[in-house]
Amino acid sequence: MNETTQRRAEIFDEADAAQMRRVTELRTSGAMILDTLADQQHSLLTLNEESDADDVAESSRWIHYPWRRTLVHLLGPGGFCRLRLDRNRNKITNEEQLILSRLRVGIVGLSVGSAIAHALALEGVVGYMRLADFDDLDLSNLNRLSATVFDLGVNKATLAQQRIAELDPYLPVDAWTEGVDEATIDDFLEGLDLVIEECDSFDVKVLVRDRARQRGIPVIMETSDRGLLDVERFDLEPARPLFHGLVGDLDAATVSGLSVKEKIPFGLRILEGREISARMAASILEVGTTLATWPQLGGDVLLGGASVVAAIRRFGLGEALPSGRVRIDIGEHLDQLSDPHIPHDSITSGTGGGSRPIDLRAQYDSLSNEEAVAFAATRAPSGGNAQPWTIHTDDNALTLRIDKTRSSSADIEYRGSFVALGAALHNARVAAAHRHILGDTVITGDGPATSVRITFTAGTDVSLTHQLPGMLDRRTHRGMPETDSTPCDLTDVSHLAASLTSTTAGVHLIQDRDTIARLAENISATDRIRFLTDALHREMISELCWPHSRDLTRGIEISSLGTPTAELAALELLRRPDVMEQLNDWDAGQALRAQTRTRLNCSDAVAVITQQGISAADYIRSGVLAEEFWIRAQSLGYSLHPLTPVSLYATDVDQLRTLAPTRACELTALADELTKLTALHTGEHAALIVRIFRTAIPAPASRREAYSRPHRDREARDHRWLNWADGWQG
Repeated sequence: MNETTQRRAEIFDEADAAQMRRVTELRTSGAMILDTLADQQHSLLTLNEESDADDVAESSRWIHYPWRRTLVHLLGPGGFCRLRLDRNRNKITNEEQLILSRLRVGIVGLSVGSAIAHALALEGVVGYMRLADFDDLDLSNLNRLSATVFDLGVNKATLAQQRIAELDPYLPVDAWTEGVDEATIDDFLEGLDLVIEECDSFDVKVLVRDRARQRGIPVIMETSDRGLLDVERFDLEPARPLFHGLVGDLDAATVSGLSVKEKIPFGLRILEGREISARMAASILEVGTTLATWPQLGGDVLLGGASVVAAIRRFGLGEALPSGRVRIDIGEHLDQLSDPHIPHDSITSGTGGGSRPIDLRAQYDSLSNEEAVAFAATRAPSGGNAQPWTIHTDDNALTLRIDKTRSSSADIEYRGSFVALGAALHNARVAAAHRHILGDTVITGDGPATSVRITFTAGTDVSLTHQLPGMLDRRTHRGMPETDSTPCDLTDVSHLAASLTSTTAGVHLIQDRDTIARLAENISATDRIRFLTDALHREMISELCWPHSRDLTRGIEISSLGTPTAELAALELLRRPDVMEQLNDWDAGQALRAQTRTRLNCSDAVAVITQQGISAADYIRSGVLAEEFWIRAQSLGYSLHPLTPVSLYATDVDQLRTLAPTRACELTALADELTKLTALHTGEHAALIVRIFRTAIPAPASRREAYSRPHRDREARDHRWLNWADGWQG
């Protein structure tokens, strides 16, 4: 071994007086100075994560590069690594970076190997490198090695060592300038986790594999033709034949006595002649006549560096990397160039025709009495616009029941469905009063079998009749107030809330800015859990109607979310389960809270519909109260947007654990805090939370299918009025 020292960088600790005297000597001897330490320190402190206190307090270093006759002032090793690799996150997390920084890798052959070594250093995915090549840089190497004419005559291993030192002076790199042979291969492999073989000599190729197999060290090779990446996991398969058995039972001793001519068939079998690119195959036949040696392109070499480093990341992190080979053939992929495919469910796949104006009053007026009452019921809001009800009408009454098939995980014991049923009940009573057929209302049963019946008989209620226009026009406004809006006087809403509150249920109006801010933090945190919990996320995304959709009988149109057009593209990421899984693995995803947090903090007030009991009838009555408050508050000029925290309808820890098994403790703490923020009295339960604000911007109108009048006959009719309800989630 001939390990060079003249190309090694010297590192001096600014906290060491003796070392700093050497820096002074170098300064006075004419060394150039590059000092951007102040900028580095500022950048370190402004990273989007908390910098380690030790990194900030760490003493700086002076790095001397003899071949450049330059001193460079840098952060200490910890701060330098954190800042230099910051842009790796989160493709490589901090934890993964630490694991990979312990890898010890050897590279034999520094043509293609030089690109690999540099890529390893760039990504910081190795803690030590041992580089071996006996050859010096020749002018003919400059088509594929990242070097210059000033480097001609420099050993290739030394040149790679030098280049890495200029990138990361703290990364230990040893250069073996005499390459490896029978006498040195065991020393070269000592202590390595993985070896990359990129040499030209067939004998050395076999030697490296033979001894690596004996030591249980995996070998990776890249050939720079059609992007061939080759992996031999001798650490997992100690008896695996060299080169996957393509050349039979071969070892170093077998090859050592063969002539060059006798080795050629082995090489062709390893390369798999039928798989070599046509240009490479033709060129091999020209070697010795019109060509001195086989060709290699710089782009192919760089591609090899990228593919090998990707494989090493997998190896270092314990991810799947079996023995075998794959071709990452750029030319083949370029043959497949085509216009991008826009999925049918993409946000950009079409506008879906836009919202159509609907004259709900004209539709209502055109219906018979019982049909008008049923139509009014369908105008009620429901979570995710699921419309979790069935509507049964005959000449004598209207009956409402929940439809269990329309429930979701967060609709615990159908409590959200019962709130929606209550809203539908209120709307039906408004229409029955207006048509003068309002009779008694009776709630029977409990649990999923609960039903609500409105008898049709001569009768009315003036207070309900006055709500008809507001009921037909009631909308969910998921947007925000104008940026220049000023806080409004909520006296009228406060009076409304007080007038609707009874001993068993009521409207709790929150106007305190600190409490609203705490609610914003709490509810947005439960939104994050909803995104990061696979089952909840899939249900939430299934509620959305995309531009391509022609089935708008249920769900929430994305055009009604109040999301600025420029931000809609992010929905393509938010809808992907694999993205949410990755964020969950990192315990990240704080940005998932942003919209809810912002919307709540911009609200003028938050109304909480509360109740004492938890029976089906209690939630139905709360739904009635919520719908009346909504209609009348909107008639006063306010916009309303109900929010449903994922924990809203849970009443015990087991229910929370079922909702989010991996985040039960976090969700439990949030649920307890939400109760404290929303309940006025002990034992109260929140049935609905509504943000209230003023804006001159109209709420987007969701599209509806044309109303189809049901066929009338003497039999009872059971209808699912699927196409008229706003969703209150979004």
